[in-house]
Amino acid sequence: MLQTDGQIRTGRDLAIATLLGAEEWGVATAALVVEGCIMMRKCHLNTCPVGIATQDPELRKRFTGDPEHVINFFRFLAEDLREIMAELGFRTVNEMVGKVEMLKVKQKMEHWKYKQLDLRPILYKEPADEAIGQYKKVEQDHGIDNVLDRRLIEHARLALEEKAPISSTFPIRNTDRAVGAMLSNEISKRYKGEGLPDATIRYRFRGSAGQSFGAFSAPGLEFTLEGEANDYFGKGLSGARLIAVPDREAKFTPGENIIIGNVAFYGATSGEAYIRGMAGERFAVRNSGVKAVVEGIGDHGCEYMTGGIVVVLGETGKNFAAGMSGGMAYVYNPKGTFESQVNRGMVDLDPMEEEDYKRLRALIRSHFHHTSSQVAAGILQDWENQKGRFAKVMPRDYKAVLEKRQAQALQAEEAERAAKTA
Repeated sequence: MLQTDGQIRTGRDLAIATLLGAEEWGVATAALVVEGCIMMRKCHLNTCPVGIATQDPELRKRFTGDPEHVINFFRFLAEDLREIMAELGFRTVNEMVGKVEMLKVKQKMEHWKYKQLDLRPILYKEPADEAIGQYKKVEQDHGIDNVLDRRLIEHARLALEEKAPISSTFPIRNTDRAVGAMLSNEISKRYKGEGLPDATIRYRFRGSAGQSFGAFSAPGLEFTLEGEANDYFGKGLSGARLIAVPDREAKFTPGENIIIGNVAFYGATSGEAYIRGMAGERFAVRNSGVKAVVEGIGDHGCEYMTGGIVVVLGETGKNFAAGMSGGMAYVYNPKGTFESQVNRGMVDLDPMEEEDYKRLRALIRSHFHHTSSQVAAGILQDWENQKGRFAKVMPRDYKAVLEKRQAQALQAEEAERAAKTA
């Protein structure tokens, strides 16, 4: 199946793409504009002025889009394409796929960008017998019937139907990708966003996990991976708990070796994670709600983060917190070198307060509880001396919002007291 996208906005665009061989079309920017996007290109800054790409409740109030607008847009696209198909004599989309002979290049184009273009290689059609299909006629076997999630779902029947706690152990290989996504779908279909009670389904995996381990995992899941994982660990995490520890036979020091790949917790919204070892680059990029503890990360940590809490109990790479507009991070900094690794464009290094110490200590305790981390144990055993070695990374805009809310809460309390004494 051949899909195309890029600047597709009209039925004519769909028709040209189809005649060039497309069987599916991706329409993204146009649909975004229909629901109100004004292309400010502020998606990563949490300051979208029309309330689409933001977590700020005040900005979200500005959103004026309606699902009907998008539905109507796609209906108009389909009608436009259907009229063009009728003009060309095609009854179905399949009939017109790859019929490049229906396209003609405009002649005498004087614009400097176009007049030297030679489109003959694009419009060339390889001679072939009519019996040879020009569109997909044979279904591709993606092996989806035999993925690991099928077994996970089968073992979880009792939990899915009666919310009964269950646990099991499975081997895992790097060809097992997006483990937990299909199981999470089963949970969401039954229990919506609320999911199952905490740790209703506890699965332990041993081996090397493929990409996107624990992707989109729903509330009620607790996955423990003994071994290592590829990129996108915990992508889109949606309420589950993920734990990663080195294999029991590993001889290396966890805090000095990477056990999960790059871009962990990309776009994650909620849940918690404990990594006994280091993570690759872009850890927690676009995280908006997950609480994660890790023992070291690569470059660009917490990039474009908008919420959640990240605790790093080891070294960090360069460009930490680039574009970070929300959430907070606590970084263990015994060598005093972390300051030079921070991108100060949107964040400050604030002094730790008593509330920060309580929150941080609780997260490190949970990390030790779930992973038996020696790094966590060492810090907890010498807490009074070690707690002063943590740096707090705080986005300026997020801090301003919290201060505003605190001031509003104080005003409300004072007004309530005044009303009582009046």
